[in-house]
Amino acid sequence: MTTDINQAMDAYFGPDGEEPPVDWGDVDAAPTDKEPAPRTWAAQDLRSVLDGSYRPPQPTVGRRDDGVGLFYPGRMNSVASESEAGKTWLALIACLQEINDGNHVLYLDFEDDAGGVVGRLLCLGANPADVLERFHYVRPENQPSDIDLIDLAMVLEHSPTLAIVDGVTEGMSLFGLELKDNTDVAKFGRQLLRPLMNSGAAVVTLDHVVKSSENRGRYSIGGVHKLNGLNGVMYMLENRRPFGIGVTGKSTIRVAKDRPGQIRKNGLSHSSGMHWYADLVVKSETQEYAEAHLYAPTQRDEEDREADEEQKRLNALKRKVLDALANAREPLTGKGIEDRVSGRAQDKRQAVAALVDEGRITVQPGPRGATLHSLPPARTEAGNPPEGEAA
Repeated sequence: MTTDINQAMDAYFGPDGEEPPVDWGDVDAAPTDKEPAPRTWAAQDLRSVLDGSYRPPQPTVGRRDDGVGLFYPGRMNSVASESEAGKTWLALIACLQEINDGNHVLYLDFEDDAGGVVGRLLCLGANPADVLERFHYVRPENQPSDIDLIDLAMVLEHSPTLAIVDGVTEGMSLFGLELKDNTDVAKFGRQLLRPLMNSGAAVVTLDHVVKSSENRGRYSIGGVHKLNGLNGVMYMLENRRPFGIGVTGKSTIRVAKDRPGQIRKNGLSHSSGMHWYADLVVKSETQEYAEAHLYAPTQRDEEDREADEEQKRLNALKRKVLDALANAREPLTGKGIEDRVSGRAQDKRQAVAALVDEGRITVQPGPRGATLHSLPPARTEAGNPPEGEAA
């Protein structure tokens, strides 16, 4: 937006103060004598790219606990998840960081109310005086009129570094746009998100994902243009422990898209194809106070978590195999074990092999080339392992 509010008012109302019949969908048709539209069809000057002086955009808005940034300024970013996975907490952590750094923040809310949003911000430890001065909360309830555009332009006069758009689905509905129509998705971005982005703020939309995890992939709910139209970063949140008063909630933050390519390098690869970038942890002590962190990922933690899950599954199968042998009246063939133990055949064979290697199952030849499995004498009673060995 403009740096002179008088220029903004003239652009929208005209120098004589009369209101022209311009609605939000026709902003591009507003008078342009004050500020000509930028010329974007001319060939760009490529010398900075060719001489090596070009520097890619950096994520300098918001940060993890280790100081690594979250969002790209002057670009469209997004956070998507199922309900109650921590989108708003993540957004407000970034808001608080920017406010504490002396910057202004715009929070455009189509879902909640001021009490809910500001209440959480205070819960995180925000100074009320700083909130009053630098946190600009907007709760639209109608399509913007000309005077509404001036109100928004006045907020942008503060040059906010972060602009949160909470509730894309509700926002598009308010504009009379269809969520699943890619043309309408692009129109919403052009009409609302791009002007915010052009002000220099890191625009961050908070969005929902489809309910089916199998069909979700890297997309938020609605048209695929939501992802394709982003020129910043898109995060997907996976809830691990529910958030609430008096509990510690946790969600894993993964990178679904990183157009400038400066964020993934600070994360860890994952089997989902989306890099693990951070863990959002909010420990709620009371309704009035919560401690929030954005922990950086660690390679050891990721490997240990996967290894622990695999080991737990294998141990459960081994216990079932031992119980089956203990309850059998005679040694069992491999098929006899598989018939008595639920699970994938490959996993059961792996559990039997591990028990044989550990000496917890003895094997001997059986009729017609079969292999018979039984427990050592000290293990013939279920749940009674040899002395000094855990069951």
